[in-house]
Amino acid sequence: MRMMMRIQIPVERGNETLKDGSLPRVMREALDTLKPEAAYFTTIEGQRTALIVFDMKEASLMPKIAEPFFMKLDARVDLAPVMNAQDLESGLKQVAELARAV
Repeated sequence: MRMMMRIQIPVERGNETLKDGSLPRVMREALDTLKPEAAYFTTIEGQRTALIVFDMKEASLMPKIAEPFFMKLDARVDLAPVMNAQDLESGLKQVAELARAV
């Protein structure tokens, strides 16, 4: 299933991990493991934030994916299923069919 993960790193912890070199290492390891469809880096609510879209094969992978960010960066991690435009079009067609049947 296509998932979007939002990783928010507290400023102080982010500063520490930049200084000790672990922040780029943690991100590189995650990107190498996840092989994302897309990865964007920004700030949200004043914190370093990564938005990573990837395919999650099964829900039991959530701890393996999220724990490195919790443990190494003290990060807030949110995971949510997401659709691209083609998925949305397909889903809306199904809704339209259901609406006609009612």
